[in-house]
Amino acid sequence: MRRLLAAIPPLLLLSACGLNGTDRNAEEDEAATATERRGADSMASRDPRPGEQAEAGVPDSEARPIMQAQVVLERLGFSSGIIDGREGQAMTNALLAFQEANGLNDSGELDEATRQALSRWSNIPATRVVTIPKEWGSVSYQPVPDEPEAQAQMQRLGYESLDEALAERFHTTVEVLRELNPGGRPAGAPGAQTATATPSPTATPSPTGSAIASPAPLFRAGQQIRVPNVGADRIDASSVDDEGWLRTLASLGVGTQQPEVARIVVDKSGGWLKAYDKTDKLVAAFTVTTGSEHDPLPLGKWGINGVAHNPDFSFDPELFWDVPNSEDKQRLPPGPNGPVGVVWIDLTKEHYGIHGTSEPDTIGSAQSHGCVRLTNWDAARLAQMVSGSTEVIFQA
Repeated sequence: MRRLLAAIPPLLLLSACGLNGTDRNAEEDEAATATERRGADSMASRDPRPGEQAEAGVPDSEARPIMQAQVVLERLGFSSGIIDGREGQAMTNALLAFQEANGLNDSGELDEATRQALSRWSNIPATRVVTIPKEWGSVSYQPVPDEPEAQAQMQRLGYESLDEALAERFHTTVEVLRELNPGGRPAGAPGAQTATATPSPTATPSPTGSAIASPAPLFRAGQQIRVPNVGADRIDASSVDDEGWLRTLASLGVGTQQPEVARIVVDKSGGWLKAYDKTDKLVAAFTVTTGSEHDPLPLGKWGINGVAHNPDFSFDPELFWDVPNSEDKQRLPPGPNGPVGVVWIDLTKEHYGIHGTSEPDTIGSAQSHGCVRLTNWDAARLAQMVSGSTEVIFQA
């Protein structure tokens, strides 16, 4: 989306790291416990050390090799966007990036050489079983209306349901969570179904009074569910001054330890964003959506003015080709279901930025209004990598 920020908050201090959360000693466990006491996510990954097997818990009903590769690639910085256990362009982009970073043949496939390179993390399972925190049941979930005028009347453009919040937390979709939990029970658990029908829609009152049809919720606070085993989610709360941003990172399962990047390259034809450190090593890659025929990606070299966490949004009809200019300007509240999601990375090209989205399943397919869109979790990760000295290159 196009947006001009009125103010950009100072950048967070950044620190470089490797694979986050895969080798924790007693001191790190103690630090993690202290972090959780400050409100970080209690569903964070608890991975085995190298050479050790993960605790069995409730064994999954199937191996899910594609999903296992996706969760490992994402932990390494090479995101396939939605973790769904399915092959597609986003998975190809992640594999190509991993192969580039490791000097492998750029097949874009999970070939034998790539499987061998990834085998170092074969003890990281594809899924894990978590308990939904009780406090998630006290959150106010409400539908987000389509009209900007109605959105402007809300205090926050938050998640519409606990199901949606869980999907964002584990970098997937509600549909995938339903597949992993047939009938509401973790796949592989005693009594779990092998398949489940989609619940009947229920009519939910919207803030404007009209009824919005939505599937009946499957999950509830205190329930055990199977989720994609996303990691890289360790949060050092002492490094984050903004409590709102700290809560956002926890809600998205995004850790605070991210590499510093000196250069970002966005490729229009490939639909990817690659991030390189100061030694020109590829350290992260994400599938993105870039522009449209009406608002093409502005090719060239740009800089970064700053990063806004949980930004509100200045809706100006004159900046949108598909919105009548007769509509009024609106100031929309922040939230993960806002037009730019949880992050706005402001570029030196006026009105353009890199940002999150309210529709993660459209990344890599739907068009944007000229900007670069990522999933909220990928945008939150990238936002911690960049600084005012990061170069941004948009290429065809």
